[in-house]
Amino acid sequence: MVISREEIMKILEEVKDPEIPVISIYDLGILRDVRVNEDDVEVIITPTYTGCPAMLEIQKDINNQLKKEGINNFRVTTVLSPAWSTDFMTEEGKAKLMEYGISPPNPSDENDIECPHCHSHNTKMLSQFGSTACKALYKCNDCQEPFYYFKCH
Repeated sequence: MVISREEIMKILEEVKDPEIPVISIYDLGILRDVRVNEDDVEVIITPTYTGCPAMLEIQKDINNQLKKEGINNFRVTTVLSPAWSTDFMTEEGKAKLMEYGISPPNPSDENDIECPHCHSHNTKMLSQFGSTACKALYKCNDCQEPFYYFKCH
């Protein structure tokens, strides 16, 4: 079976982040590259944070997705350099976060965080850390709803 890099990338777009199930590892920027060789496929991923507990689950999901598609000769390589950055996220991924109720990273001004519920910018940080290290807990002063902000990194 000959399969292209683009076909593998499309297959892996089905692998979601286990902590944020509306965003794929591609949209999140965790999926760094796919290398198709004569005898195998190498999937290269990078954790959002060193020691991210979701990486084992992501590797398992990659394995399952590729095997489901009949691809059995592959390996998953984790690289730490260059370090992951929110710059690797796709615009589509950021939009999916907002629709899900998580304010996406705002690298131009981390003091101007938009509420994903009412789109107000009148927001306040409640805690620098949310349910995961990559998110902070905020509250909208207009609609009074709490929400997570995906921190720039």
